[in-house]
Amino acid sequence: MTGGRPGTAIIIFAMKILAFETSCDETAVAVVENGTKVLSNVIFSQIDLHKELGGVVPEIAAREHILKIIPVLDEALRVAKVGFDDIDAIAVTKEPGLISSLLTGIVTASTLALASRKPLIHVNHIHGHIYANWLDRDIDEIKFPILVLTVSGGHNELVLMKGHCDFEVLGETLDDAAGEAFDKVARLLELGYPGGPAISKIAEKGTAKYKFPRAWLGKDSFDFSFSGLKSEVARVIAKNELTDEFKADCAGSFEEAVCDVLSEKLIRAARKFGAKEVHLAGGVSANKRLRKMVAERLGTEAILRCPTRIEYCTDNGAMVAGAGYFMASRNLKKSI
Repeated sequence: MTGGRPGTAIIIFAMKILAFETSCDETAVAVVENGTKVLSNVIFSQIDLHKELGGVVPEIAAREHILKIIPVLDEALRVAKVGFDDIDAIAVTKEPGLISSLLTGIVTASTLALASRKPLIHVNHIHGHIYANWLDRDIDEIKFPILVLTVSGGHNELVLMKGHCDFEVLGETLDDAAGEAFDKVARLLELGYPGGPAISKIAEKGTAKYKFPRAWLGKDSFDFSFSGLKSEVARVIAKNELTDEFKADCAGSFEEAVCDVLSEKLIRAARKFGAKEVHLAGGVSANKRLRKMVAERLGTEAILRCPTRIEYCTDNGAMVAGAGYFMASRNLKKSI
């Protein structure tokens, strides 16, 4: 944590945090009180700009962040009904992400913190997704240890959380993240971008008739690999005509394979480490099939939580503010 007078620690009682998230193609600013109460969560999405090329173009994303960051900031303060003097600290995503996109948020947040002498909190993007599950909830109800599956287009991890800001990565992707695989398969099936929602929608009309491979990587491994699955799906697509029926069955079979591996490893890890709760986080946590499969396999062994709103699954400023609050409350001096 940096900002204000050098060496100054924050003692948390009541705290409003203004947060910036620009790690990829969402320009997002939020105001959150005490890590959970979302006063505003404004997001400018660039999806329509990237659809034609089937994915995020870094140069376009960086340009749009520069154009939209101040208007989004103004809107976030307006919706929250606060002035800048009401803000106690500023949080910003520092890493990981597209460097050209991250810079806009970091420079904006750093400049505001320096000019106002407010504390600046650097937040890891993955930790932000993890803390999305605290938004709009009574934090006293959440019990540790927690096993978190955080999964989206750029990341895929199983994280054991023993306490606030106490993270142990048990497993991660060795190649493609699940969200990235969704995007690539959707492109092969000519379903458009982003791939996750497109595949999930058409999969509801199909069956899991194709027995696509699962990369278990050994009985004791909590790592993931989806490149082999993606290659097999591409091989099957190349041999078939892209009829609506085939697309639905192929999408359904692919989604089933991904969710099978994600849910199985998540439940196995939760049992091994005695988790009291299991959390889903990241863009793919919005997937209905994944949520249903995890719930069915988990049963009553632990509490299952997902973000309370779909917008908290994807990149947003509120999750960054939430993570920033708990970092500040632990008097951490930098992002973990």
